[in-house]
Amino acid sequence: MNRKKSVNPDLVEERKKCTFNTQELTHLLDGSATKTEERHSREKFFLEDPELQSKVPLEYLSHKEKYEDAVRKACIIFRKVQELQNEGKGGMDNFREILGGQLGSAILKDGNPLTLHYVMFIPTLMGQGTIEQQAEWIQKAWNCDIIGTYAQTELGHGTFIRGLETTATYDPSTEEFVLHSPTLTSYKWWPGGLGHSANYAVVVAQLYTKGTCQGIHPFIVQLRDEETHEPLPGIKIGEIGCKLGMNSTNNGYLGFDNVRIPRINMLMKNSQVLPDGTYVKSPSSKLTYGTMIFVRVVIVQDAAHYLRKAVTIATRYSAVRHQSQIKPDEPEPQIIDFVTQQYKLFPQIATYFAFQYSGSWLWDIYNNVTNELESGQLESLPELHAIACCLKAVSSADAASGVEICRLACGGHGYMTSSNLPSTYGLVTAMCTYEGENTVLLLQTSRFLIKSWQNRNKLDKLATVAYLGRKISNNPFEKSVEWIIYALQKTASSKIELANNRINARVRNGKKYEDAWNETSIELVAAAEAHCRCFIVTTFYNKVNSLNVSKELKTVLIQLMNLYAVYTALRLTGDLFRFTNITGQDVETLQDWLEELLALIRPNAIGIVDSFDIRDEVLGSTLGAYDGNVYERLYEEASKSPLNSEPVNKSFKSYLKPFMKSNL
Repeated sequence: MNRKKSVNPDLVEERKKCTFNTQELTHLLDGSATKTEERHSREKFFLEDPELQSKVPLEYLSHKEKYEDAVRKACIIFRKVQELQNEGKGGMDNFREILGGQLGSAILKDGNPLTLHYVMFIPTLMGQGTIEQQAEWIQKAWNCDIIGTYAQTELGHGTFIRGLETTATYDPSTEEFVLHSPTLTSYKWWPGGLGHSANYAVVVAQLYTKGTCQGIHPFIVQLRDEETHEPLPGIKIGEIGCKLGMNSTNNGYLGFDNVRIPRINMLMKNSQVLPDGTYVKSPSSKLTYGTMIFVRVVIVQDAAHYLRKAVTIATRYSAVRHQSQIKPDEPEPQIIDFVTQQYKLFPQIATYFAFQYSGSWLWDIYNNVTNELESGQLESLPELHAIACCLKAVSSADAASGVEICRLACGGHGYMTSSNLPSTYGLVTAMCTYEGENTVLLLQTSRFLIKSWQNRNKLDKLATVAYLGRKISNNPFEKSVEWIIYALQKTASSKIELANNRINARVRNGKKYEDAWNETSIELVAAAEAHCRCFIVTTFYNKVNSLNVSKELKTVLIQLMNLYAVYTALRLTGDLFRFTNITGQDVETLQDWLEELLALIRPNAIGIVDSFDIRDEVLGSTLGAYDGNVYERLYEEASKSPLNSEPVNKSFKSYLKPFMKSNL
């Protein structure tokens, strides 16, 4: 971390207040002291490479220049990853940090055009290809002899994948599939790297064989010539244009005009088409969930990382910024001393920890279930799918909201691109709609919850919904996380029951089940969200209580866990009044508790964000650097504006001066 400049005296004093060992928390979050050392080595290896330095701030480049620079850097990055692998230093941590972690977004601030090659293309080959197909394709992909993407979403269809229009019609006379885009809305739209980077794609299309549609299946399709990179005949391909953020990701469109591919290019680990066109059905349609679940697991972790960056920036800035007066006869205080500022920031710090622990739990369960799938065990897959859906939805929505809260907490300076808060928001808010739009994902979770409610006496093995199988009595209020967990379980259980009853009542009144479901969808989404928030608080509680750390650190973590729980409860007071025996006085007690927790966390706020151990290059912020020299950095960054390269811009002589003269 760059700490050569003198440190702002306010931050020096803040760091003296810290009551715990920040390095202990750093090691805890990384996994161990060894993991921290490995991360430091990895960051040094990438961030101090002169080839990966930017000469001009990103915002002053054209759209085309941004993409070209991103491709240059992406190639260097993955060449370096291959170097690490050749030295025996490879592993998942490198790819997670580069593709979705804070390191990758530090180097490629506006997105990586090769991300889907590793996050979707290769995992799909591994998860849905036969042994023979894996032997044919995976080594080429790992070596980057080919660059792939994952083309599922279309211009007219996103999350509802059964509605995809791209067709793959089998021709037994040549043993080929004919891929075709029958309408404009059937064009693939959004895949990262598709515009100009990838030369192959896994394309999801409706399979037709022997005159029958067998639903969506994945196909490996070559898009561009491997030598010239020119689009192949029948391939209509390009980039979709500028977006709110991630403008170096090279999201593209793709259309097919009767493009033929060999039969063996259909990924056939689960379903098959024989040479004569006979369709062999997959033993379970759920076997294709793997890649989607994997990406949603990664998104939960990414949401936590983006929120961590934003709250580090805003908390450090709040310790340096002096504004207004609490008492008229005293100097302007640090804005972090205003309780309203603490209320903006400290719950976001706690939310990061909540998502970090929920994301780690989800990652472990994903790996366990993946191993079970390999041996044909499918029992845990629906639960994993349900919890991954709602965690992706809630974490991405809350992280986007949290980043915006942090930006607003920095006042006007937070609006500056150099704060890195606008671009961070652009990256995290995209999560709310990619890899499953959040409302749709919550509805998918609610299907599992309704089914679980209907079978609530058989939930022994389903950890996330076990509370539905227990009779939850009306526990008297007490100021504890245990009571809040009870209240959230009671709320979620009651909402699930009510939604189920509403559906049944509508069906009894003559509605078709599908219509009854749609008319109850507001309640269903609310039930899924309540279930998810209950899970996050419970997971945070269980994790903190299981940690073997120093007394000083344990105290801080309990405070953060308590804050997240009470903050969650106070956001749901209407539900608590509706479903528990809470009173107005009890809500006042919760409010008092929240304010007590803000005061307890205040002395350690800087120590906590310092423990995140985020290098200045990763934060990329004039407001959040370790040294706290906010105003010097803002002025230095302003000097880089191309408009400041000359005292008088040519527009003065061309337009402004003639205009001013004409009005004399």
